[in-house]
Amino acid sequence: MTLKFRHPSSGNPLTIHAIGEVLPQSRYQRCPECDTLFLLPVVKSHQDAFCPRCHAKVHNGRDWSMTRLGAMAITMLLLMPFAWGEPLLHLWLLGSHIEASLLQGVRQMVLQGSPLTAAMVLFGSVAAPVILVAAIAYLWLGNILGMNLRPVLLMLDKLKEWVMLDIYLVGIGVASIKVSEYAFLQPGIGLYAFAALTLLSILTLIHLNMEELWERFYPQKPARHHNQQLRVCLSCHFTSVADKRGRCPRCHVPLHHRRPMSVQKCWAALIASLFFLLPANLLPISIIYVNGARQEDTILSGILSLASSNVPVAAVVFVASILVPFTKVLVLFTLLISIHLKCEQGLKTRILLLRFVTWIGRWSMLDLFVISLTMSLVNRDQLLAFTMGPAAFYFGAAVILTILAVEWLDSRLLWDAHESGNARFTD
Repeated sequence: MTLKFRHPSSGNPLTIHAIGEVLPQSRYQRCPECDTLFLLPVVKSHQDAFCPRCHAKVHNGRDWSMTRLGAMAITMLLLMPFAWGEPLLHLWLLGSHIEASLLQGVRQMVLQGSPLTAAMVLFGSVAAPVILVAAIAYLWLGNILGMNLRPVLLMLDKLKEWVMLDIYLVGIGVASIKVSEYAFLQPGIGLYAFAALTLLSILTLIHLNMEELWERFYPQKPARHHNQQLRVCLSCHFTSVADKRGRCPRCHVPLHHRRPMSVQKCWAALIASLFFLLPANLLPISIIYVNGARQEDTILSGILSLASSNVPVAAVVFVASILVPFTKVLVLFTLLISIHLKCEQGLKTRILLLRFVTWIGRWSMLDLFVISLTMSLVNRDQLLAFTMGPAAFYFGAAVILTILAVEWLDSRLLWDAHESGNARFTD
């Protein structure tokens, strides 16, 4: 059996062979994506390890100490009031000066009677980053005070994809280009603070190694002997035999052979997202008033209007708002059908598609962030006014449902369907 390791600085893969016998200090590990049981030799802290079968990463070489993570959290906390409260952009329209901030855009959404849509924007751009900082602080202080850290560690692993500061930063650029057709714009102090906050959050999430955090706070004896009862926990990725209560001995989450009701929950979220995607693309998502003239735009018509002044930005919005949501739906539908029909062919392609939609899905929130910021730039008291259309809520709900559908799908079921015909995975 071959294990592949990659040094993060050089990028060169290191290959270690483990055939037949147990190497010193090696441990048994099940891959959380394909369920392969293999021997994992000792991996240095700066190395990445990949599954020999599906090439999924089973060990992350990026790791920061709690002191460094705590310093990043404190810096982010200091930047947050400026990034969210200070003006991101200054707008001058016919002698009037308007300041746009993140919280002001959320407030405008609530005032226009869309608190649920405002909550979607608020969670990805404010609440999730605050929870990230609070969780790091809890780990830092809770370990000293002997508090239970398991719930926070479990939450952190799920929180990573919901911190969307980078998407909001791109949304600022898109909104600036759209509004610059009507008025003069200038960056505010909040924009510089927001950019710094985004950079720090990205660095923190990249180096937030959950496996190392679990090992640091709740070390467990690894599996040194072969046992067919060994299961991998999808919550903390620890391979072990279930305790007397059927739980993972490290994080205390129930261990199952496969994620319960995975296909059923994925189908439910997928079908619901389809019902939301239809009105999201047929109804107007934005309404613009220019000198009293009303102009309604759907997602597609807004992209076409943006393309007349800036084709590259329009292409980015098209990919995030139309191509990605429908691609996710099509990919998920194909994967679920392949599981039901026990398809043996095209496994590698399906695995790559699942990983792709897992990575790209969160970017569909770009349109909601653009709408929120644009609403803080213009209001009904000006000659230029911007109002959110009814499609915004349906679009946000569809995006969240597709993210959940991908999260709920157990990729090991694809391998089960493949193996049902005694087919072999080919690289």
